[in-house]
Amino acid sequence: MSYLTTNPAHALEVSEPTYSVHDANNQTRVRLVLMFLHILWLLLRLRPHVVISTGAAPGAACLMLGKLLGARTIWIDSIANPEEMSMSGRWVRYWADLWLTQWPDLAKADGPFYAGRVL
Repeated sequence: MSYLTTNPAHALEVSEPTYSVHDANNQTRVRLVLMFLHILWLLLRLRPHVVISTGAAPGAACLMLGKLLGARTIWIDSIANPEEMSMSGRWVRYWADLWLTQWPDLAKADGPFYAGRVL
């Protein structure tokens, strides 16, 4: 198991291999392209069987690129979005093998699906 984060300090919190990438969004397009390339390089090295993400552009990039490389993919939209799916969550819906929300009110018959509860 490996982790990817935008905060290098998080590597101290887990005993598994942890990698960091720069955060980016649609307002920082050059950084977004560089982030995608960095994530592609990491995924080609690691060859994950499953990619699980809880959100934002780096997570969406991991999920999409992981899917293209043959990994199974799971998207769990962030708990921070109780009223609507995040932009990344809407963007990856076609790439995710399992598309989940942490809010029951956002679940729909064709996804995202709700399983469990927010603690």
